[in-house]
Amino acid sequence: MVIKAEQKYIRMSPRKVRLVVDAIRGLEPKEALEHLTFMRKAAAVPIAKTIKQAMANAVKNQNLNEQSLRFESIQVSKGSTFKRWRAVSRGRAHQILKRTSHIKVLLRAEEEPIREEKKGVKTKRTSKAKR
Repeated sequence: MVIKAEQKYIRMSPRKVRLVVDAIRGLEPKEALEHLTFMRKAAAVPIAKTIKQAMANAVKNQNLNEQSLRFESIQVSKGSTFKRWRAVSRGRAHQILKRTSHIKVLLRAEEEPIREEKKGVKTKRTSKAKR
């Protein structure tokens, strides 16, 4: 089972974000979050946010255990580029490129989800058994 989380249009160059992603590649998600909290790079914050989002999706939506999660992949791709201009001498302008990134985290679970039946909810089996 694969769980996905994605952050788009992060105002940071993909090259800078990839440096941080390469440092945590191969770790477990919990261990990667610990490394990111002490990393002195600005890109560590949105990466940690995306990993936490993927873990929360797995626990809340799929009823998976946090310890059973592993990274399938972490991808950093290029987003759109904002083009700005800066005035320079002799009445000219130089172009400034403000780059953005997209971060995509895919987690996989090593075990089956924990299925719990909610109390007070009738299923087809219980309703037939009472008849």
